[in-house]
Amino acid sequence: MSSSLDTGVTLKALRNALDQLAKFLVVSLKIANAHTVDFYTNGIWDEFVAVSPESVLSLLAEQSDTCSVVRGDCKTNFCGFSEDSQKLVDVSRFLHLARAHSLNKLLVCSTLGELLQKLRSTTLCTPENQWQLNEFMNTKKSHEVAVMAEVVSCLAKFCNVRQVIDIGSGKGYLSSYLSMQYGLKVYGIDASSTNTHGANERNRKLNKYSKTYQKAKKSNVPNKIMETITKASTEANYDTPDKVEFETSNMMEDLSQKFKITTLPDASVCLEHIESTTDKDSQDIDCVSEKDTNFFFSNFSGELVYLPSPRVHPRELSQEEKERRKQENLKKKTEYQNSANVYSPLTSYVTAETELQELISEMKDSVMVGLHTCGDLAPSTLRIFTAKSELKAVCSVGCCYHLLSEEFDYLQQDGTNGIWGFPMSDYMKQQGWTCGRNARMSACLALERVTVGKGLPIESLFYRAVLHVIIKEHFGTFKSEKRVGNVYAKATSFVDYIKKSLRKLDLDETKLSDRVIEDYHIKYRPRINEMEAFNMLKLTLAPCIEGLILLDRLCYLKEQESVSWSALVQLFDPLTSPRCYAVIGIKNS
Repeated sequence: MSSSLDTGVTLKALRNALDQLAKFLVVSLKIANAHTVDFYTNGIWDEFVAVSPESVLSLLAEQSDTCSVVRGDCKTNFCGFSEDSQKLVDVSRFLHLARAHSLNKLLVCSTLGELLQKLRSTTLCTPENQWQLNEFMNTKKSHEVAVMAEVVSCLAKFCNVRQVIDIGSGKGYLSSYLSMQYGLKVYGIDASSTNTHGANERNRKLNKYSKTYQKAKKSNVPNKIMETITKASTEANYDTPDKVEFETSNMMEDLSQKFKITTLPDASVCLEHIESTTDKDSQDIDCVSEKDTNFFFSNFSGELVYLPSPRVHPRELSQEEKERRKQENLKKKTEYQNSANVYSPLTSYVTAETELQELISEMKDSVMVGLHTCGDLAPSTLRIFTAKSELKAVCSVGCCYHLLSEEFDYLQQDGTNGIWGFPMSDYMKQQGWTCGRNARMSACLALERVTVGKGLPIESLFYRAVLHVIIKEHFGTFKSEKRVGNVYAKATSFVDYIKKSLRKLDLDETKLSDRVIEDYHIKYRPRINEMEAFNMLKLTLAPCIEGLILLDRLCYLKEQESVSWSALVQLFDPLTSPRCYAVIGIKNS
């Protein structure tokens, strides 16, 4: 099956890339692990950097790889840190190496075009239906779902399977799209019952819209009416099921009054457009069928005229009619459940030890996917893939690296049952590699967005760091499980922020006057450029740290004998979706 694919980057080349990256990070990672909250209380700038913040910001603005800013004649290591003080002295060298060790410069990644070309060389993957994603999702989500769905459908056809398992399916956007657009049978598994319920309801409504849209096309309904159907569907409040039912039921009746239809569509098709079957007791379903009425007739001028029959309350139906409608509804429901393109949301907490057969009774050969699976769920997806013979391919896009568990981070409490999120590969485990939580948090930063003007939230970080100074000087050593990250957005000023934060932390804000609080702002405001420069240094390390985590996952797949082909592929535009890389693997046939 995978013999038609080239080997891609070899395990030897991948390990060489990991060695280069690890050599750079083992020296520079201390900058990424510095905590912004402690920036002023611990004197972070003076501890790690021996040049002025203005010179750093100037170099970053110039994007220069040639000039250096070095203090004195001190001897430096290859990363630009002084061998004596261990402080950063050659910022230019540091920035140059950070860029050289980012994922797109290590020559180990594949492009989306290359991947699709390889998969399509043996099979043609085209959608069964066409409908616009941006009618139901925001720009970011629609971009991710469209690209990911195309890749997954190509993997499914390449592996000759029709079933997909979506781990961490969330609200079911990807699962619904794979089901309706590509005709795949999808099981979406999410730990949140709220997400599962919402995904089920959303999928029902999307199915209704999709059927209306597709069958209207087949019925040769004029384009103007098609546009009206689309507009009416998208303008409905999808959070209100009753409104959707009402809009759908009356759509064709409203259209018949606005337009003169000259092409006679099939009556059963038109009826399906307005049927309002729900999951309520089938005894209470009052649906219109061909036996109830002659829905359309052609008048003397050849125009199609709509004759709606009055809706009959279930209490007025005969017992025989109730039974007939009940059986019809059950038959339709069974046909739907047995069809190939069905999306089934399931609720379960997934770990590397999860037995899929216990969740999916009709487990068949499948492709496993995960779109922005948080923390340990991404490595768990890869481990399940390698452990289960029924899983023929995997496409995993992770996120939330700060939630990863680390085997060699001894400050982290063990709650993983001995299965850790990082490192995954035997090669990195042998080296005992660890990143640290703050460094993994830095890996979540979006370098591309910042470089085009969408800067870091320096003001809120500055407020938080000064708050820590106030707490330390007026309330002593203080630890709290409560977070104050959302206070900044609600605060009207620095003084208001400090008071709101102290109240949230159950500290007595009356202990400090407004004047005392404002004095802290005046004292530290001139040093905000230190924080900006330091966080920009952390930002330049983000692609390197993310690269180490993702290359470790790819190395893990390449170490598995059952996996015949694997690659790290940039799927998304990083400006739209910063977590844009997918780890993809295909097993032997």
